[in-house]
Amino acid sequence: MMLSGRGVTAVLGPTNTGKTHYAIERMVAHGTGVIGLPLRLLAREVYTRLVEKVGVTQVALVTGEEKISPPNARFSVCTVEAMPRETRASFVAIDEVQLAGDLERGHIFTDRILHLRGRDETLLLGAGTMRPILEKLLPGITVIERPRLSQLFYAGQKKITRLPQRSAIVAFSADEVYAIAELIRRQRGGAAVVLGALSPRTRNAQVGLYQSGDVEYLVATDAIGMGLNLDVDHVAFAQDRKFDGYQFRNLNPGELGQIAGRAGRHVRDGTFGVTGQVAPFDDELVERIESHEFDQVKVLQWRSKNLDFSSLRSLRDSLDAAPTIAGLSRALPATDSQALDHLSRYPEIRDAANSPQRVERLWEACALPDYRRIAPAQHADLISTLFFDLVRHGTVNEDFMAEQVRRADRTDGEIDTLSARIAQIRTWTYVSNRPGWLADPTHWQEKTREIEDRLSDALHERLTKRFVDRRTSVLMRRLRENAMLEAEISVNGDVFVEGHHVGQLAGFRFTPVAGAEGPDAKAVQAAAQKALALEFEARAARLYASGNGDLAVGSDGFVRWLGDPVARLSSSDHIMRPRVILLADEQLTGNAHEHVVARIERFVNHHIATVLKPLDDLSRAEDLQGLAKGLAFQLVENLGVLFRRDVAEDVKTLDQDARASMRRYGIRFGAYHVFMPALLKPAPAELITLLWALKNDGLDKPGYGDLIPALAAGRTSVVADPSFERMFYKLAGFRFLGKRAVRIDILERLADLIRPLLQWKPGTTPRPEGAYDGRRFTTTTSMLSILGATPDDMEEILKGLGYRADVVKAEEAQAFLASQDGSAAASAPAAEAPAEATASETAETASDSAATEETAAAQPAEAVEAAEAAVAEAATAEAPATAPAEAEEPKPVLLWRPGTGRDNDQRGGRPRHGERRGSGPRNAGGEAGQATGRQDDRRGGDRREGRQNGERREGGKPNRDNNRRPDNNNRSDRHEGGGRPDRGDRGKGSQPSRFEAKPPRKEKPIDPDSPFAKLAALKEQMKK
Repeated sequence: MMLSGRGVTAVLGPTNTGKTHYAIERMVAHGTGVIGLPLRLLAREVYTRLVEKVGVTQVALVTGEEKISPPNARFSVCTVEAMPRETRASFVAIDEVQLAGDLERGHIFTDRILHLRGRDETLLLGAGTMRPILEKLLPGITVIERPRLSQLFYAGQKKITRLPQRSAIVAFSADEVYAIAELIRRQRGGAAVVLGALSPRTRNAQVGLYQSGDVEYLVATDAIGMGLNLDVDHVAFAQDRKFDGYQFRNLNPGELGQIAGRAGRHVRDGTFGVTGQVAPFDDELVERIESHEFDQVKVLQWRSKNLDFSSLRSLRDSLDAAPTIAGLSRALPATDSQALDHLSRYPEIRDAANSPQRVERLWEACALPDYRRIAPAQHADLISTLFFDLVRHGTVNEDFMAEQVRRADRTDGEIDTLSARIAQIRTWTYVSNRPGWLADPTHWQEKTREIEDRLSDALHERLTKRFVDRRTSVLMRRLRENAMLEAEISVNGDVFVEGHHVGQLAGFRFTPVAGAEGPDAKAVQAAAQKALALEFEARAARLYASGNGDLAVGSDGFVRWLGDPVARLSSSDHIMRPRVILLADEQLTGNAHEHVVARIERFVNHHIATVLKPLDDLSRAEDLQGLAKGLAFQLVENLGVLFRRDVAEDVKTLDQDARASMRRYGIRFGAYHVFMPALLKPAPAELITLLWALKNDGLDKPGYGDLIPALAAGRTSVVADPSFERMFYKLAGFRFLGKRAVRIDILERLADLIRPLLQWKPGTTPRPEGAYDGRRFTTTTSMLSILGATPDDMEEILKGLGYRADVVKAEEAQAFLASQDGSAAASAPAAEAPAEATASETAETASDSAATEETAAAQPAEAVEAAEAAVAEAATAEAPATAPAEAEEPKPVLLWRPGTGRDNDQRGGRPRHGERRGSGPRNAGGEAGQATGRQDDRRGGDRREGRQNGERREGGKPNRDNNRRPDNNNRSDRHEGGGRPDRGDRGKGSQPSRFEAKPPRKEKPIDPDSPFAKLAALKEQMKK
């Protein structure tokens, strides 16, 4: 055929010139016609438009994978590859003819341009860059250039999240497309996705999602540049490099212009720009794109259609033939040519292709598209299987095909899995549409089409689910329709607008769902706020009328109403009166706001007054005067616990009436602390810790709230964590002592155990367990049991309390204890207590015994057993030396004494038994002297407290005269200093002389009805 342009019209111009619309109008003006399009997707679009014009019975659709052929169809819509080599149609049109320069598909377009003609009219549609080459190859061709209907402007660089609505973002890899779509879904509600690898049905569904306005963004590859008619206002390039099948390269200006030209529709102008990591376009490139001035196409890709099928070599040589016309260039090997080269190396293929018919059949099989994008060798293997079936059986083995189709017929899996199955089924759809390849092609065409449609729908659903927020898309459509949005609030606080969840209302604060941003979000928020305004007023009324049981104060400082935070506490001038900060949006105003604040403040004050009632009552006490009132103020400021050493002088100065008045408020004067036992419980301790943390910015300090569980579990001591804020131990009712922290009330019980050991007088009564010489003691199982501690822990604790240790050898201690026990046994009759022993002493003994038994009973059995095992060594040291000597030397014995600051006693500086001058360890807690108080009475100091109040002196020995008085009511804190009761060993049974400033008071007769008298009588009966 001689190349000629007579009867051929080239309609050239940039995008948005109406070329395709013009071709459709010209075709329906003829009796018959054929139009070729570059994409199956675009062919589907044109087919639909023609059906609307002339009816479904008049239009056929022919692609490599699909055939719709009504018997009397006058018009055919094809992909360029599916166009016939010859036709008797009156009209022929070829769209996007500039693709004739494409390295991969260009030779097909070139063949149709040069050889396919309509009887009456032939149209070539494409870019203006094709004019010179078409005029050169087709002399006499008529060229019509159409201007763009709208203008195109450069908008510069913008972030992806700042791109305007109705934008298309272009990238050139599936991973990049998916990543961008995911980002837009999170930030702007969603995006449609268009890739060349998607099936046409899936691409149509995604384009429809965008065109219908369900989403405002489209993320696509350069597939959108091939004639897709979209309502795009802005095109943004997220990449400007692509892989063209051979290498990665930058897009040329013509390719950029083809894609950017999709912005703007009809007479509406469009913009283009860059986003992501793409550098802004230079001025020259921008000017060329805006003015559509691109490099002219100089050569077209060509491959010979005069193929010689006499042999494989002849076919190969004819494919390699060079063009004889200037302006044509021999195309690079395409997929079919590569498959033929690969198969030609197989001996079995060479043996089978032994006739022109079989060589031609092999070439037909090589035309199978590589939809799966697999390796050439794998693709060639499939072609060889099909070829052998065709030459041996005449058709493809349907059992083999059925197995392959069955494997692809599954709709489970994610996007990549479904895409792979669609590629698989498209291969078999192509096979079913090849004439003469199957015995029952109609069955397989229907089956493969059904499976491909089902997979395509599933893929569209997965893409939409992953990249589209349906809530946002529906709301956007309603906003574009200027419709009033309806909002409602569920009982659990979910806020819905138009039936879609837009946020959560917790208390009086509304939190929108993630991703609700952008201009449309403001309208959604406005609709939600209308419903919230009424809801806030209703909630304020319910809160104001609610009971205290509906409100709670958490350890985090938040006040919650029915579980939702409505306020948080902050520090104020008074630690017991924290400030309430309301957590509410600005919609809560006026009286509703005031009522909510007043109700929460009333609850917080009531909660503190209830949980910390002893402390609250003390803060409001009006019957305390003088020093008692000052001490009460300090106790409130310190949240119920004072170290005895800090207020020792004030306590000593208090008279009996002041002490009694303070005890009525639950205050206990212990040996080491002045505290309120009622606060040593989990609920008060937790609230006390919170109040202190609010006052001292301690909510984030290490250890906050970590000690309350130990208190709730009944732990009497815990391993101390040095990283914790030290104050948290005190607030939780623990005393920080070296490696352990011990509960305050347990320390006072320890003082009750130690006190009789220091009061015992050698040679008078049997030696109590743990007593040594009346001035020193050793640790006992009872001590370890109530503390839940080991001997090493006990050493740390006693040092922290101010006791000092004297070290003696085990043999020496055993010998001394044996002599003490012998002396006590010899003088037992003389030392027996008289029948008229004071009721006070009897009561004190019973009280100490009961306290010890109560403490031991309160400990778990396991803790007691562990403590007893831990003190085995100390107990062995105290036992008589009757056990056989062990191979190892016994460990030294620690004799503990109050840390008074003086190592020697009153006997002229002579050391006590086992003492070494200055050998005692210093007080680890810095509280030397605290355990026993001051011994001022031994140095002629003030002994008024013991004489006037009937109490034991702080750190001194008891006032014997006053202790016999039955009205002594200070038994609970008689040893508030925990001190030594006597001056020491001045001889067995001897008493030191007394020198008093005034004569002793006369003893009052014992009231026989007094409970102390009854206890004394009970003691006498037990002795008998």
